[in-house]
Amino acid sequence: MPTIRVELLEGRTPEQKRDLAQALTETTCKVLGSKPESVDILFFDVKRHDWSTGGVLWSNKTS
Repeated sequence: MPTIRVELLEGRTPEQKRDLAQALTETTCKVLGSKPESVDILFFDVKRHDWSTGGVLWSNKTS
């Protein structure tokens, strides 16, 4: 059973997550030969002050 963990900065809509889950499930089934009902996708929303890229917190970025 493939399990896919997706970590995102908070703020994505349920519709965006649904669409991503569908696309990831479809691709996983195509590549691995899995059945859709065996693919689990876990979404983790991360606050901007808990994520840093290049040494800069996302909460401190202006754009």
